[in-house]
Amino acid sequence: MTALLELSNVGRSYGGGLFSRRQVRAVNDVSLRLEAGRPEIFTVVGESGSGKTTLARMILNMVAPSAGEIRFQGIDLSTIRGAAARLAFMRKVQPIFQNPFEAFNPMKRVDRYLFATARRMADVSGQAAIVAAADFALKSVGLSLAEVRGRFPHQLSGGQLQRVAIARALISKPLLLVADEPVSMIDASLRASIVNLLRGLCVRTGVSIIYITHDLATAYSVSDRILIMRLGKVVESGPARTVLDDPQHEYSRLLKSSVLSPEVPSNGAFFHA
Repeated sequence: MTALLELSNVGRSYGGGLFSRRQVRAVNDVSLRLEAGRPEIFTVVGESGSGKTTLARMILNMVAPSAGEIRFQGIDLSTIRGAAARLAFMRKVQPIFQNPFEAFNPMKRVDRYLFATARRMADVSGQAAIVAAADFALKSVGLSLAEVRGRFPHQLSGGQLQRVAIARALISKPLLLVADEPVSMIDASLRASIVNLLRGLCVRTGVSIIYITHDLATAYSVSDRILIMRLGKVVESGPARTVLDDPQHEYSRLLKSSVLSPEVPSNGAFFHA
């Protein structure tokens, strides 16, 4: 089967410049593969400093790896040069960032972002078609253009604004979403709705999702496969339920014991996909 995304022995180091010879390996020898035509939620779990956000930024081609190779649909990301090639890649691989309030200018109405994305990223022209594209994307995340039109970011709740951010990412009909801690800045009562939304999008639209998180509870609920990182290295990976039901690595067991308390059902029943 053809790979949608393939990372081969990828690493990223910082430092070692003029003022310091010491290098920090943020990501060290990470390999993974997502198959084309097999949509899934692939979750990368780790504590702060584990390298998971650096890994996400490399997949988004925002940061180049220091070692190894990243291919999307067979194309080495290091060969993507020029505005047209970068735009073509961005249409297929879209980010969802941690803090929705930082993703939008507080002085700009949120519908303007959606319209601009439809024009640039989906190559939609004509006001009626642009409005329709924005409304369709919003409805896919449980909102409508009527609910957000003319409103500024502060006039929406954190959960609503994150849904708008997800809708914006969907306008170009991407093949891959890279969601970096998408629920960490949202009220706890709303987190389940957002992660369940991601699961629903994967099933309904066929988009694959790389879900970056430190939260094993949501990872257990929505993931097909999981990769656990510590200090830049992969310590365990495999089918999510297999890894989290019976973790083999000491660090994985420590994460599970600290997050999934005896009061939390181990079958993930506290979330409903």
